[in-house]
Amino acid sequence: MAQQCPLIFRQVDATVTRINTLFVIIGIIAFLVTQNSVVLIVLIIDFIFRLYGYKHLSPINISSLFIQKKLGLPSKMEDAGAKRLAAFFGTGFTIALLITSWLGAYLAVDVIAGIFLFCAALELFFGYCIACKVYYIAKKIYPKAFT
Repeated sequence: MAQQCPLIFRQVDATVTRINTLFVIIGIIAFLVTQNSVVLIVLIIDFIFRLYGYKHLSPINISSLFIQKKLGLPSKMEDAGAKRLAAFFGTGFTIALLITSWLGAYLAVDVIAGIFLFCAALELFFGYCIACKVYYIAKKIYPKAFT
C-alpha cells in the first residue's frame, strides 16, 4: 500500500481481497463473453455487501475465505482504506458497464471493461492500486475536499 492511500486504521486481509479481485475479473470476463447483465448486477450487489459491512452475505467474500483456508494461503493484513477505495471504484466501473450495455454502447463497454480489467489485474498480480493514485491526484487538485 502506498503512503498516499486513504487510511481508515482498520485492517483487512489483502490475500482475501486479491482473491476477491480474481472473482471480479472472472465476472467481468464472463459478462464480456455472454453479454448477460445479470453477471454485472450480481457483482454490484456483492460490492455493496462488502462495502457496507455485510461481508458475511457476499458470495465472493465467502468463496475467497474458503479458497484461502483450503489452499492454506497466508494472511497479509493491510489498512482497509485502499481496499475500500478500490471497491468503490470497482462498483463505479461495474455500474458504468451495466448502463453502457443497456444503452447498447458496445465500444464504451469494451473500453470501460478494458480499463477495469487492467486496473484489477495490476492489483491482483502486483498489489498496485490505481485507485490510490487517482485519490492522490484528486487530493492534490482539490485539497479542501479531502480534509
